[in-house]
Formats: sequence, C-alpha cells, structure tokens
Amino acid sequence: MTRPAVVPVDPDVDLTPGAVADGSLADRPVLVLGLARTGVALARSLHDLGARVTVHDRKTAAELGEALDALEGRRVALALGPDVDVANLAVDAALIAFSPSANPAFPTADPDLRRALAPYLEPPVPGSAPRAPLVSEPDLFLRLCRAPTVGVTGTKGKTTTSSLAAALLAADPVHPVALGGNIGSPLVERALDLGPSDRVVLELSELQLPAISRGTTVAAYTNVTSDHLDRHGSLGAYRAVKRRLAELVDPEGALVLNLDDPVVASYGALGTAPSVLYRLERPTPGGLGVVDGWIVAAGTERLPVAGGGRAATGPAGRIMPVGELAIPGRHNVSNALAAIAVALVFGVAPDAIRRAAAAFRGVEHRLETVAVVDRVRFVNDSQGTQPDAVAAALRSFERPIVLIAGGRDKGVDLTALAPVVAERAAAAVLIGESGPRLRSLFRDAGLHRTERAVTLEEAVARADALAREALAHGEGRPGALATVLLSPAAASFDMFVDYAARGAAFRAAVGDLAARRAGGEVPR
Repeated sequence: MTRPAVVPVDPDVDLTPGAVADGSLADRPVLVLGLARTGVALARSLHDLGARVTVHDRKTAAELGEALDALEGRRVALALGPDVDVANLAVDAALIAFSPSANPAFPTADPDLRRALAPYLEPPVPGSAPRAPLVSEPDLFLRLCRAPTVGVTGTKGKTTTSSLAAALLAADPVHPVALGGNIGSPLVERALDLGPSDRVVLELSELQLPAISRGTTVAAYTNVTSDHLDRHGSLGAYRAVKRRLAELVDPEGALVLNLDDPVVASYGALGTAPSVLYRLERPTPGGLGVVDGWIVAAGTERLPVAGGGRAATGPAGRIMPVGELAIPGRHNVSNALAAIAVALVFGVAPDAIRRAAAAFRGVEHRLETVAVVDRVRFVNDSQGTQPDAVAAALRSFERPIVLIAGGRDKGVDLTALAPVVAERAAAAVLIGESGPRLRSLFRDAGLHRTERAVTLEEAVARADALAREALAHGEGRPGALATVLLSPAAASFDMFVDYAARGAAFRAAVGDLAARRAGGEVPR
C-alpha cells in the first residue's frame, strides 16, 4: 500500500504567531532531532501547538531518563537508539525541527544524521516530491515571537554581555525581560506569550546563527576572532557565520558594534540598520566610550519602538564611573559598553542603568570568584575555551596567578596565547588531552613552572600549593591575593559533558580543599 503523501509545512505561511494560534500545526507530523535541553523544549512546545511529535535521539531510553521525564507525560512518539532509520522518519514528517547542535549541515554532526538529511539541505528539484523543511529552535522562536529582541554574539564576552544587557533592560519595570538562546533555558515554549511590551535578549553562538532566517531587532557584537574551526573549516567560514546576525538585523533596529575590533567595526558598512559604535576611548558621534574614567554616550538615539529621539544621559553624556563596575578586567568594560548601548537604545534611564550595572556580579563559569581561602582566590573561568578569552582573564588579576588549563583541542592556534601565559602566570597546571601540547607551548614561551594533573581535583590541589609557594617567595605586591585561575583554552568533552560540568567540578574541588584546610588536613 502506498503511504499517503504528507503535505510539508510552509514556514513563511504556517509558522507565524497568528497561524500557529489558529492551528496551522494541528495534527501535523513533526520530527524533532535530539532530546537534550533544547530538543525537550521543542518537543513540548510543538506538542502543545497541536502537532503529532516524534523525537529521535541516538541515545536509548535508558540513557535519556531525565529528558523523557521532562516531557511531563505528553504523548510524544519515541524513535530512539543508534539503529533508527532517520531517513524513513523524515519522509513521514511535515516539519523537521532540530537543536542547533544537531544541525545536519555541520561536519561535527552525527554522520548517519548528515547522510539521511543531506537531500533536505539542497534546493528542491523541479518535479520532485516536496520535502519537509528544516527549522531550528532559535529560528522557530524568532518566527513566533512578537517582542523586540536583542541578539548578542561574538567570539568571547557574549554570555557576560547578554546577561548584563538583560539586567539593564530589567531596570525598566514597564518592560519585562526574558533571557535565553545559548544561555539559560530555551525560550521557544514562551514565544507566543511574549508581546510587544516585553524585551528578549538572546545569546546566539556560531551553532545557532547558521540556522536562523530571521534577524533580531538589535544585533550586538562583542568581537570576532577565531574559534570552532573544527565545525566551520576555516576562519573565513567562521566569520561569515558570525556576520549573519548583522546581515539579518531589523532595518528599524540597530547594530551595536565594537569599534575596537576591526572585523566587527566593518559590519557598519553593511547598511542593514543604524550603527551604535562603542570603544574604550572617547566615543564617536552617536556611540559610547570612556572619558576621564566615565562611561559616556555621545548622542545615542533611541529605537523607534522605544519612542525615538536622543537617549537620556547625565551631564556631558555621563552614565557611570568605570570604577563602579563589579566585573573585573578591561575586556569587561568593553562588554559593559555594549550592554549599556542596548539599554540606551531601548530608552532605559541612565540612573537605572548605573544602579543595575554596579550591582551586576557576572555570570557562572566566566571569571566567577568561587572562594578566597587564606589569601588564595579561586576563579572559575570554565567558559574560557578560546585563546583571547584566556589572555583577557590572565590580564584581569594581579600577580601571582596559577593557571589551570587543558582539555580537548578545538583546532585553534594557541601560539599567541603562550607568551601571555609566560608573562602573567607564575605557574600552570595542565589537564586533559591538550595538556602535553600546552606544556610544550608554555615552556617554549618561557614559563618554567608547569605540572600535569590527571584529575581536576588534583589540579586544584597542585595549583593551590603553587600559589602559596609564590606568595611565600614574595611574588606580587604586599598584601595581594594569589589567584588560581581555571581558564582551560580547550573544550571540556575529554573529561566532562560540557563547560558547566567542568566549572561545577572546579567549585566542588575548591569547596573540598577549603573544608580540608579548615579542618587542618591541609597545612596552612
């Protein structure tokens, strides 16, 4: 018997707020790829919109216990395990929705998935049977969300900038704020509940950007250097992915661009939206900068959605003293400029911005002070997987610093990082698969004290001992703290499921060390 033809979803017709509210997905077969956090959110939201959802994951039901529980009893068909024929599932789908990490266009995606869905990535052949469209979670959210959105991207700094931008926007109580994307919880389940009076901040990574067809109201960039070449193949391809957010931005919105980064600064020439430029010196007209120790704005304009006209500031464009920022490092001044620019274009009052920015203490796993134990400060920078981020972290603290680094190599050139490590660090403790390579690079650059550790717990103990040794030898100014800095310059997947698990393990190891010191098990 010939199976009945499935009518594919037309994304531009069926995936609009009005269409889905009117039942455009009711009883339509939808395939969701992946059952991690984003896949669970996709499955739940599509089910609740009336679709008949089938979920595929290469893991088995026994391995996906928590994810299956998170479906909360919804009637979702499961096609789990490595032997499932994804091509057969796709034929029966009207829509294929995926988490960005399961994007079949990426060479890092599962090979069977890539083979099965390769035809769906190609333009349709005239006369051939129509195929289900591929739609990512962030793209589905942007299609359904009626609230103004802020997309934040960059090679480094996007998590801090996204979080700070959300905190500053939330200082205006009239406009509730949602924070999501590559940070926190996927927002697709909330898409239809967010209206024009809300504000949404999305951290968008190189995983998510290739799979969006809609831009955000504001596109904010921190910097674009080099990262994830294993996924994109070349620096040019990586930069093209990053540029996509600027290319798609709402013409009635704004581009918030870092003038100190030449790649990002060049996006202003795209002409897709008005540019708000920021830099770590006197601002250009319409932008933000630093003058005499103050963050200042030079005639920044509000968005039309915020009423238009010039954004309010203090005298001479002042917003706040740089010294009031609680997040450490010169790079975080730059991140704060980007976030403050976002708040200004949305019309947040300068005094509210100042209070919220001064109260912001940073985010987990990004220059997060875990504890100070007997003059040794332990800093969790588990998100520091890229060389520029590690260099910035090393420059954020006074000497002496003991660096913990290593993990799975991301294919990024680390040679420029080695002299910074040799200059700033008293020693390094190296872990994971890239440990031997890092040791060679750092020693060749002039860092003579390096040690290897098998576990992160061992690394914390060794780094603590090396930090105390540096203090005992008089390194650093009198009364200064020593810093043990976890900033790996590598991915986590050789030892942990992700950077958050690595950061949590670091916090646990520091907590255990502090308890043993307090109990006298470790000599003071």
